[in-house]
Amino acid sequence: MRRWNGWGDAAVSYPLPDSAAAVLTQRVGPGIPPRDASLAEVLASVPPSRLPPHPLVSTEPEVRLRHARGQSFPDLIVMRSGRVPAFPDGVAFPRNSEEVRALFSCARDAGARLIPYGGGTSVVGHVNVAPGDAPVLTVSLEHLQQLHSLSEEDRLATFGAGVSGPQLEDALRARGYTLGHFPQSFELSTLGGWIVTRSRGQQSLGYGRIENLFTGGRLESPAGTMVLPSFPASATGPDLRELVLGSEGRMGILTEATVRISPRPEREDFHALFFPDWERARTAVRELVQSGTPLSMLRLSTAQETAINLALSGHPRMVGLLSGALSLWGVGSEGCMLVLGVSGSQRTVESAEHTAMGIAGRHGGVRIPLLGQKWLKGRFRAPYLRNAAWERGWGVDTVETATSWSNVPRLLTAVEGALRGALEDQGEQALVFTHLSHVYPTGSNLYTTFIFRLGTDAGETHARWLALKTAASRAMIANGGTISHQHGVGTDHRPWLEAEKGALGLSAIRQLLGTFDPEGLLNPGKLV
Repeated sequence: MRRWNGWGDAAVSYPLPDSAAAVLTQRVGPGIPPRDASLAEVLASVPPSRLPPHPLVSTEPEVRLRHARGQSFPDLIVMRSGRVPAFPDGVAFPRNSEEVRALFSCARDAGARLIPYGGGTSVVGHVNVAPGDAPVLTVSLEHLQQLHSLSEEDRLATFGAGVSGPQLEDALRARGYTLGHFPQSFELSTLGGWIVTRSRGQQSLGYGRIENLFTGGRLESPAGTMVLPSFPASATGPDLRELVLGSEGRMGILTEATVRISPRPEREDFHALFFPDWERARTAVRELVQSGTPLSMLRLSTAQETAINLALSGHPRMVGLLSGALSLWGVGSEGCMLVLGVSGSQRTVESAEHTAMGIAGRHGGVRIPLLGQKWLKGRFRAPYLRNAAWERGWGVDTVETATSWSNVPRLLTAVEGALRGALEDQGEQALVFTHLSHVYPTGSNLYTTFIFRLGTDAGETHARWLALKTAASRAMIANGGTISHQHGVGTDHRPWLEAEKGALGLSAIRQLLGTFDPEGLLNPGKLV
């Protein structure tokens, strides 16, 4: 069963190794394990529902609790402390588009607001219930998960928008295909959620971002139904798919989505390479992506992240042996690790690897066998480690942005510097490190992790997180970065949106939302 107050399956746990805890104690300070509220305690705080009975709606307290928040760090604080400020008054489980439309009528009659809910994996507040006078109905799409059609000739597949990553890939694998979209949240997140938040998969370099994969679908809005046909291309004015992408449930509820699929690769390899320093590593990655070499992934860690990840691995003897071997090849303490992925036919993979290793070698890159496959094995493990760190008294969160290649050094320095100094006035420090996980010919994202000590209570912990998040966000806006590369806007990024879109752009978005949802029924307070 899924955890109610943390990430993932309750039966799956990745304990924090003692050697890793020692590193965090040294770098951040000793953690003080918090006292978490029990499920029974939190359920006792769920108020009576304000909604009338409806056959599609559950008002059971535990169902409402499990749909009250997402997976952001503030959500973790709220759920672990038991201080949940608001719950949905009910959770609906529609089975088709017609039942979604019926829920709009139900909400109007009850004076309620609706929150679309896919996998509940948002890390910026997309699915959160805000306190207010109006009842809230959360609409879970978990029953809209069927594969409706698959055309091998067209290489298109249509799914219910509530299909999860594993369900989608299982259905495609049975027919010899893949979507190739593997975000960190893959185990729990859904196709519809990926689309309405402009998600990125770990292998987007090869398979494309979700906006490249999404070709059409069906949106049910309070103003009516919008069907988006799947044309290979069209010149009929603005592309209406772009209105759905990133709409965050404000325009309507996406019930079906058609996506471009690819044959499962004949071969797929992942390699780990180490470079002597950051500048040579960054240059190699830029040249790799600009060369057009058909790679599926490039994931480059700074020297700080490389060292920290090795230290936190829990295998100090193996790390020592690796460091000794790397030093013989000219890679010392400033070494940076790159994970490189190649997917495709046998011939494509062999050719791409030959080209990639040549470019990497010119910049001092050294390949270490087996480490790439080790990364693949644990690719979805990181969110579970946040649970383990919390239980030992440390908070772990991330921020992400993107900018041009020429601006990467400036933005990286600014964001990491802002995070390192954010808690100085509280006498606390944060451990900060970054990787580039999505690269483009013109630039890259920056994905920065920060680890800090939890406070003595939920309020102090939230204040520390907010200081860190605010400092990083200000640094992004001031230094030429987007406020969000892959996590959407939600509530956490909303204060910074006008700085990126401008007043006129924000006004245009509001007017567009009003066209589809003139009564303001859907997901109030998110995006704008």
